[in-house]
Amino acid sequence: MSIFLILLAAGDSKRLKSNTPKPYCKVNNRTILEHSLSKFKDFKEITKTIIVYNKKHKKYINKLKLSKAIKIVGGKTRQESTLLALKKIKNMHCSTVLIHDSARPNPSKKMIGDVINKSKNNYAVIPTIKSVDAVKRVERNIVFKNIKRDTLRFSQTPQGFNFKRIYQKHIKHINTLFDDDASLFINDNEKVINIQGSQRNLKITNKEDLEMFESLKNGKIFFGIGFDVHKLIPKRKLYLAGINIKSKLGTFGHSDGDPVLHAVIDGILGACKLGDIGEKFSNKNKKLKNIRSTILLRKVIEQVNTKGYFINNMDINIITQTPSIQKYKKEMINSISSLCKISQEKINIKGKTTEKLGVIGKEKAIASEVIISVIQYD
Repeated sequence: MSIFLILLAAGDSKRLKSNTPKPYCKVNNRTILEHSLSKFKDFKEITKTIIVYNKKHKKYINKLKLSKAIKIVGGKTRQESTLLALKKIKNMHCSTVLIHDSARPNPSKKMIGDVINKSKNNYAVIPTIKSVDAVKRVERNIVFKNIKRDTLRFSQTPQGFNFKRIYQKHIKHINTLFDDDASLFINDNEKVINIQGSQRNLKITNKEDLEMFESLKNGKIFFGIGFDVHKLIPKRKLYLAGINIKSKLGTFGHSDGDPVLHAVIDGILGACKLGDIGEKFSNKNKKLKNIRSTILLRKVIEQVNTKGYFINNMDINIITQTPSIQKYKKEMINSISSLCKISQEKINIKGKTTEKLGVIGKEKAIASEVIISVIQYD
């Protein structure tokens, strides 16, 4: 059984009324499209993923790391986009295809598993939910008919189909308008299997839907503390927060000696329960000699993101008698924002001195301490 996933993300997102297209709006530092993709990542039965995108959104999709997915430009309608994807995989030995709207970023793993299992012995399988509200028929703002809700269902995605059958249906009904792919089977009086959907599998259409999804994705929050100190010596560059600072003295260290980024790395690792910077990047490793701390931080961010952790905010103290970091704060925040993939508004930097006391006060060292919060969600 070879299962392919078609993820539809080619709409124009007009009803959301956002400057950013809907699939690329971010919730917890992850796009709606990425949220949808992540729900299917643990299903080994899915051998290929096809993402159908709007050609106007090319610059957005190119920013995402989707190297394992097949990306194709969609059509003017949902059914055109679906048929283009089906044609793309026609000769790839697909037996079963899951078709999912990227605007539904929260299908449960149980639901996906049920669709896959039922699709093994059925041509069409869809999740549906019951209507919990009284149902009326309305025209021109006039309510004129009550409708019994007992047998009414609202269909959702992902929907599972025998590939040959769904491809034939799309070709047969190429000029027929329909609301979802299961409608093609229903129109031909063919059996469609129902499984239990979920109210949490909401479809994002407008800003209210997006806010509801944001409330669902409020994951667990964890905190971490980072600290680092480096000796100041002549003939070394001074890097703080990834920025090269003009100074007569630089920091001594195995890497570039950036105490700010080292404290940030330790804070992130602590919050995510992944050890410390010394365990990850040993000073006995010759390959790391003079390596930029920006490279180390990017590696850590990639690792924690893979495990479902995303940085919520950070508060940073840079403790130094000289140089004054006031004029560098904006550049430092921009640097950390880019490295950690978070907005600048979530970063706070404070410059502190020790009133000329101790090794820092005597300009023999620079230290940094950080408190970081991260959010983890599945």
